Parts: sequence; C-alpha cells; structure tokens
Amino acid sequence: MSLTVFGAAKKLAGQDTIPSASSIRTDAFMENLLQSKPQFFAQILQNRKALKVQIIYTQINRQANNEPVFTPYYFNIDSAEYFYPASTVKMPVALLALQALHELSLPGLDKNSTLITDAGYSRQSAVYNDPSTTDGRPTVAQYIKKIFMVSDNDAFNRLYEFMGQQYINDKLHKMGYADAEILHRLQISMTPDENRHTNPITFYDDAGKLLYRQPMQFNEKMYSTRHDSAGTGYYSNEELIHHAMDFSAKNRISLQDLTDVLRSVLFPQSVSQRQRFNFTADDYRFVKQYMSQLPTESIYPPYSADTAAYWPAYCKFLFYGAEKGPLLPNLRIFNKVGDAYGFLTDVAYIVDFDKKIEFMVSARIYCNADGVLNDDKYDYETVGMPFMKQLGKLIYEYELARPRTMQPDLSTFKMNYDK
Repeated sequence: MSLTVFGAAKKLAGQDTIPSASSIRTDAFMENLLQSKPQFFAQILQNRKALKVQIIYTQINRQANNEPVFTPYYFNIDSAEYFYPASTVKMPVALLALQALHELSLPGLDKNSTLITDAGYSRQSAVYNDPSTTDGRPTVAQYIKKIFMVSDNDAFNRLYEFMGQQYINDKLHKMGYADAEILHRLQISMTPDENRHTNPITFYDDAGKLLYRQPMQFNEKMYSTRHDSAGTGYYSNEELIHHAMDFSAKNRISLQDLTDVLRSVLFPQSVSQRQRFNFTADDYRFVKQYMSQLPTESIYPPYSADTAAYWPAYCKFLFYGAEKGPLLPNLRIFNKVGDAYGFLTDVAYIVDFDKKIEFMVSARIYCNADGVLNDDKYDYETVGMPFMKQLGKLIYEYELARPRTMQPDLSTFKMNYDK
C-alpha cells in the first residue's frame, strides 16, 4: 500500500460513522480503505447490499506491559440482516465442549477420555471408534482438532450431541450472545424435534472404566419466533420452489458475536468475566494450536497424507482465498470459516511474527448471483474467495505501513505443531 493511501486512511480513522437512514454501520475509515483498491473492491462497494458484505476490522495496539487495546472499524454491519453462519457455529460449540467437561468435574474425565455416542431416537447414529486417532478412541480433543483444521461436520454433530441444544444456547446467552441460536446438526436433514433430541453418550478412561453416563436429552425450551429467509427460490426434492427459503429454524449468530467469541478465547483478559470460557492454561494452548495448525501439519487425523484434499491454506480464506501453493512461513492465522447456501464467512486473528504485526478481521459475503438455493451454483471461486483473499492482504498491507508506539510480544501465539 502506498503512503498516500495510508495517510488518507489515517485521516479518516478519526471520523464518525458514515450517516445512514437504516441500522447499517459503516465507518468512513473502512469505506476509504476499500476504495483505495478499486481493482479489487469497486464491484464489492457498488453491490454491497446484494452481496450482503459485512466486515469488522479490529486494530490491536499494545501498551508498555504488552496489554492489547482493541479498536474496531465496521463496514456494512447490519444486525437485522440474516446471514446463515454455516460452519462458523462450530467455533463456540467446540469451545463450550471443553468448558462442559470442566463443569462435570469428574475425576479422570478430560478432553482425551473416550467418548462413545449411542443412538436413541429417530435418525440418530452411533460412534464407537475413530480411525483418525492413534488408538481408535473417539475423544472430545480429536473432534475439536477436526473442527478447527478442516471444519469436519460429523465432529461438530458429536459435540452438539454431547452437550445438547439447551446447554449450548443457555451458555451462549449467559455469556452475552443473546441473539445466538444453534438449533441443528450440520449436513444431516433432521426435523426440529429430532434436533432437540440429542444422543445418549458415555465417557470411559483409557482402561475402559466408566467415567460418566448421560441419557438422551431433550430441549423443551422454546425460542423467539423468527422470520429469517434467503434467496428468491430453492430446490426441494429436485423441484424448484419459486419463493425465498425459510431459515427461521436454522442456526443464527452475528458476525460481531463470532468476533467476540474469537477474541475471548485468544485474549481472555480483554473481555468481561462472563464472556470468558472456563478454561485451563492447557485448554487455551490446545485451542490456539489447532485454530492455527495447517492440515498439512497433522499426523492424527492424517490430513498431511492427503494434500490433494487438504492443502496448506485449506480453511484459511482471509489472506489466502483458494490458493493451494506454499504459505508465508512467518504468518499464522487463528480462525474459523463457514460456507453453505452461498453464504461465506471467515473470522480470523492474523499475526506475522517477523514483521511484528497482528490484527483481527471478520468478513461475510453472499455468493449466489442467481438467488436460487440448493442448485450447487454458487460464486465462491469467482466472487467470495477473491474477496476474502484481497481483503486479508489489504489490511495486512495497511498494518505493515501503520506506525506503532510499542511492538507486540507475540510469543504466546507461537505454537509447537504436530509435524
């Protein structure tokens, strides 16, 4: 980025939000920053409403004691706009699973205990082994690894079933995420009633001793009536339905809430006590490792053995987009992505250990020009991924030019990876 652009963006950083007649929030700083690269963002700016683009860029400045100070900037943030969160809901669920283990407070029970999932209701399925582990035992730890490295759907479903729908939503609401609703498993077609029922589960230790048994759960709580919808049509049983698809019973969580969840686990001292997860120091290290570990660095699960399916930048949309080549060795991205029905999201903390820069950026974009859902015709490769890549690089370049009073000590984010 040129110093001229940096200076213009800096000048606007102190200005107010651009006036709007609606609830949409756009800071002049972000508008100016995107305008500085018209070759990448002109179409995005012109079609922001149709593309449902939302961006939260958070600057991080360190004080003398290395304490971080966060300054967010917003683009087209609209709390009233429904955006299907897809796999990003896996992040809070994975984090809550570690917390739930601590709350059970049982001797010998931890994230590495054997988790056996049984079936006790319509469309439920059982899990008795996991061939992706060293010894075939399914565990909470292994499910979390799968979620953060490759966004595994079954791993999410098993943690959803371990905790149950009511626990997940009650905890998120108590933590301050009042509008979040995680109501269903992923990639499995189930009725709302079937999603309210969650499987019986059992934990054992390494020697096969019973640690905890939990019967099938049912969530009796009713949530607020919603009227969320998307698209102009959708396919159902190979028939095109010529009206918007109803999302009122589907998962929901705002981009702001996802950003706050990520911040709370990476910078727990920067948020209120109620927003923090009940974690040990090892939990924080474990989560940071697998949020940032590349699948090509994973032995168990054996993702490194299949680089055609799991390339280095797999699930690292911001900064890399759909790139499949080698990555910058000094850069690490701690994040969670999601894509479904044309909705594309990435929520990330990006750090360059050599250049001593760090920032958070969260972004969403709707990649469905024809408006039809379930037709497998989405614009991820032509619109979504290029947008994510260029947005990450735009902010990275801005951060390189931005002066800092104090250089950050980033040592707590340097992890030892599996390979």
